[in-house]
Amino acid sequence: MYAIVEIAGLQYKVEKDQRLYVNRLNVAKGKKVKFDRVLLTEEKGDVKVGAPVIDGAVVEATVNGEVKGDKILVFKKKRRKGYQKMNGHRQMFTSITINKITAKAPAKKAAAKATEDLEAAPKKAASKKTAAKKATTAKKPAAKKPTTKKATAAKKPAAKKPATKKVSTAKKPAAKKTTTAKKPASKKAAPKKAEK
Repeated sequence: MYAIVEIAGLQYKVEKDQRLYVNRLNVAKGKKVKFDRVLLTEEKGDVKVGAPVIDGAVVEATVNGEVKGDKILVFKKKRRKGYQKMNGHRQMFTSITINKITAKAPAKKAAAKATEDLEAAPKKAASKKTAAKKATTAKKPAAKKPTTKKATAAKKPAAKKPATKKVSTAKKPAAKKTTTAKKPASKKAAPKKAEK
């Protein structure tokens, strides 16, 4: 027989007398713990799947103590920058041994729960009826008073004008004109011939 159970946020496949390491539990060494979030059980080919958990299924275990996991090195480097950093980390785990896997709740508890549900059903129906009556007799919201145009205008926030840039009216100094010296012509043009 095996079961899939959720322990400290992770899911494990467990069997009787199995030893496993789970995320750290705040339980003293030698104490017994029960895990009721059983998601699936299998016994001689009969598989039961919970939705999301199986009602009444429990896994019992004994705490063996706390241990540290293997060291993990965290190395950071940025090339060509002269930066590198190394850190180490060892995770804490709790060692547990599975003692017993129970697939069903005891018959007495199941029968007691069934009778409680039968007794509670009329009370729930009566409480729903009284809640419905209270909802219908609740006060209606007061009608809004008509408001004048002045009052509504006063309540509305003033519309924001778009921000404009201030343009300076001062004239900028004129850019200096650069004069280029005229080069003397190296060749003189021939005088025009007079027309006959």
